Amino acid sequence: MAEPTGISVPPPDPTAHAAAAERLAGLATPAGALGRLGDLAVWLSATQGAVPPRPLDDVRLVIFAGDHGVARHGVSAYPPEITGAMVRTFVAGKAGVSALAAAHGVRVRVLDLGVDDDLDGVPDDVRAHKVRRGSGAIHLEDALTAAETQQALAAGRAVADEEIDGGAQLLLSGDMGIGNTTPAAALVAAALGLPAAEVTGRGTGVDDPTWSHKVEVVQQALDRAGDRTDDPLETLTALSSADLAATVGYLVRAAERGVPVLLDGLMSVACALTADRLAPGAAAWFAAGHRSTEPAQSLALAKLGLEPVLDLGLRLGEGSGAVAAVPVLRSAVAVLRDVALLADLLPPE
Repeated sequence: MAEPTGISVPPPDPTAHAAAAERLAGLATPAGALGRLGDLAVWLSATQGAVPPRPLDDVRLVIFAGDHGVARHGVSAYPPEITGAMVRTFVAGKAGVSALAAAHGVRVRVLDLGVDDDLDGVPDDVRAHKVRRGSGAIHLEDALTAAETQQALAAGRAVADEEIDGGAQLLLSGDMGIGNTTPAAALVAAALGLPAAEVTGRGTGVDDPTWSHKVEVVQQALDRAGDRTDDPLETLTALSSADLAATVGYLVRAAERGVPVLLDGLMSVACALTADRLAPGAAAWFAAGHRSTEPAQSLALAKLGLEPVLDLGLRLGEGSGAVAAVPVLRSAVAVLRDVALLADLLPPE
């Protein structure tokens, strides 16, 4: 594999990490009793540079939407037209993730990066960063041109800046696009040097013959890309899509600016893996919201060194698993902030 092309990202504050770990050890709880809550609390303290960590009052999800040329080639159980319909459903606040976000106080923003629809009547800000209508069928052609890849990356970076400048303390990434597990699996295979059969899952729930065909499509895409997969930018051009490339830009920029990101399922994690290839060290700013049923997600999480917060068998996408994990992160903050220190309970010697 070629060396990453980006500049490395500094890790979360090591001094705050050490101080948070010391505070955790001093709480009036048995050693290790808080389990993952303690680990997450220490990580959040390090990302904020604050001990104890500040409450997560401003949490924001951005859903990057786009269509994928492979969706016309028998890899999904649903037609591509669903993508545009779902964007309208997000705008109306009636999608699955909309309900979860409302329950947990998470702001939701949906953006059309590459939906194969003009989305007439949808608010202009949803379409403000559109790169193209649909992406290339990756087993037959590049997903994007080199210029479109750069445009999508820049869009994702700009969106991260907008959300962070608006006060976001924690960012979440979501996705919408029929057929998107195919390019996402290809991104993971490219990064890890694995064959299609090891990374390809059932997406929206395809049957055995469709899964076998999907494996062939992913392998054909990898073979077509060839050695270009050694370079993360070339990988995005050959194998991703406008929405996935924008997600990569969003994740890189969040890490650069020192704002933590709670990842969702396969698309989010495939983009996180690519972001860490572009900007080594970015993964230290990411936490995994949940374990997807897609095999490529678990492989990518292992490479990133991330353990999912939740494992609920979710495969909805949209950012739903990340949103469902937000209360756990808020619980982690609460215990490190509000549990008494054992030293304060004991009588002075």
